[in-house]
Amino acid sequence: MRSSNESLDPAALRELQADRLTKTVERAYENVPFYRERLEEAGVEPSDIESLDDITKLPMTTKEDFRDEYPDGLFAVDDEEIARIHASSGTTGKPKIVSYTDDDLDIWGKAMARSLAAAGVEPGDTVQNAYGYGLFTGGLGFHQGAEELGTTVVPTSSGGTQRQIELAQDLESDVLACTPSYALYFAETAEEMDLDPCDLPISVIAYGAETCTEPMREEIEERLDATGINNYGLSEIIGPGVAAECHEAQDGLHIWEDHFYPEVVDPRTGEPVAEGEEGELVLTTLTKEALPVLRYRTGDLTTLNYDECECGRTMVRMDNVTGRADDLLIVRGVNLYPSEIEHVILDVDGVAPHYRIDLHKEGSLDVMKLTIEKAEESDRSENELRDVILSRLQNVLSFTPDDLELVDPGGIARTEVGKVQRVYDHRR
Repeated sequence: MRSSNESLDPAALRELQADRLTKTVERAYENVPFYRERLEEAGVEPSDIESLDDITKLPMTTKEDFRDEYPDGLFAVDDEEIARIHASSGTTGKPKIVSYTDDDLDIWGKAMARSLAAAGVEPGDTVQNAYGYGLFTGGLGFHQGAEELGTTVVPTSSGGTQRQIELAQDLESDVLACTPSYALYFAETAEEMDLDPCDLPISVIAYGAETCTEPMREEIEERLDATGINNYGLSEIIGPGVAAECHEAQDGLHIWEDHFYPEVVDPRTGEPVAEGEEGELVLTTLTKEALPVLRYRTGDLTTLNYDECECGRTMVRMDNVTGRADDLLIVRGVNLYPSEIEHVILDVDGVAPHYRIDLHKEGSLDVMKLTIEKAEESDRSENELRDVILSRLQNVLSFTPDDLELVDPGGIARTEVGKVQRVYDHRR
């Protein structure tokens, strides 16, 4: 199942995007006082946006804007037109409230169906959806996409892992939709039940909601003998369904550009970077009715690849997110992203894909403790493993943690519900 837009000629795609962009700007200007004020402050009228090149004239939107306009200051429709409301995490303040019309939900379902089809999921497959249902967009986003594609959905939600494994066996689930950390926990739990995870019928792991490095993907695929496919989305734009890998290449996530226009900018200046350079992903919705969003700064660091993909889709691919602009750790003058540390340590033989970073303050100095779990069948001594990890961190990142602790398998707490937490900042 592939829509004709996925393989549009680039010129035709740009024409479609430009038309939808002008309509989105008009909609935001006419129906959202926040955007009307921002555009007027920038000296921009909707008529000034005539092509995609004009998008840089538009002001950017931030997560702070969502929180400042809480709960419905960014809505472009009246209450009676809203079919559903979701919200992002409110762990750092007010949650970001997002809304959908019936047409928005229809587009969301089709975008997610595209994402699952790109992963190799086919009508008639059984999709076990272990994302949390509720205000979080993951559960219902994957659910409606799977139904749109014509699969059988098992809405297990998160948690109850032993029961999930039994259901996967009994119902012969073809696809497990979950976070990457939960996929590994799923495999571990199966082993604790004296089952070989590779014997489970699951052939595709549709993961997302967390950063997943290549070593972690390889671990997931090996432990479950399944193809791991990355999905990307965020509530402020629509939820999951913004971008997805194709199973043919597994080389970057195709952004569904007929609905979401991507840019990459310098996270410090907000200026566009050269093609192929890493920067902060900025997204503009092109078809949203209830909540049109102009140039949203996602905070996610990535690159865009416009080369032709072997799957035949012409839509641009974003690289795996390497970190978040607001997750930057500065320890004794060294700039680090947790994903960089993860990539280095998970590439070491004898290390399990579980770790935690603890940050403390000692006097005026920042101090980092790195705790890493040893792999079950490692034949390396603890001293050898420690030396290899420290050497690799120094050689690749020019960084050595103040304290490195190696713990036995299972020594780091697992997350059965929600997103895994890797960084614990005790400096605040």
